[in-house]
Amino acid sequence: MPIARLNSRAVITVTGPDARHFLNNLLTQNVETLEAGALRFGALLTPQGRLMLDLFIWGKEDGLWLDVPADARDGLVQRLAMYKLRADVEIAASDAGVFAAWEEAPEGFIADPRLEGLGHRAIGFSGETTASEDDWHAHRATLGVVEAAFDAPKDKTYPIEANFDLMNGIDFHKGCFVGQETTSRMKRRGTIKNRILPFSYEGEAPAAGAEVLNGELRAGEVTSAANGRGMAMMRLDRMEGTLSVDGRAISVIRPDWVPAFEA
Repeated sequence: MPIARLNSRAVITVTGPDARHFLNNLLTQNVETLEAGALRFGALLTPQGRLMLDLFIWGKEDGLWLDVPADARDGLVQRLAMYKLRADVEIAASDAGVFAAWEEAPEGFIADPRLEGLGHRAIGFSGETTASEDDWHAHRATLGVVEAAFDAPKDKTYPIEANFDLMNGIDFHKGCFVGQETTSRMKRRGTIKNRILPFSYEGEAPAAGAEVLNGELRAGEVTSAANGRGMAMMRLDRMEGTLSVDGRAISVIRPDWVPAFEA
């Protein structure tokens, strides 16, 4: 079965009596109801409601593990330390590795909460890896699953635009979190104008930031692309018709887990 170490991910431990309550006030996901041995997906947003980073929250008997982008780990440790004020929590970086498996579920792995069929995750796996991280990203790309660190421009993308509402990444009933007002308003109004969607292309990969055109009208922007597959922030009201990037036709795909376009 394919098992890959995800070197783009790193781990933070959050322990102490106030650990769950502390994180629950910050993250888009409900942390206080997270049981030991369970895994949830969520995000930390800017006060304006845009994605700062995505994360997985692992319930442990003595606290929580956070699976976060590796290049953001140290900065997040510092940010959480500023947020904690008088909360009785300990926040520390960990050297434990993050692993993904798909097709089968190895012992000790937990199902990825974003999408059924996406695979399973583990922290600190000591067995043999049989695939690369590139293989893992190719697998998730075939399912159209956005990985914020690769596919969503930081501090510019709203979590609903990155499909977090469809991937169990936002608990709209949990109460306050950083950026909640904007996120809840977008959900309540139900007028989602843009979503990051997968597309296929032939030839050289288009650059991130390249315009997607519908005829002569701007229809979106490429956020990532490699090996014939990419992600683009698309205007849902300009999906019909011939789409192109750099003069080449592309095909934007609506995965079956994404509802019919609202626009």
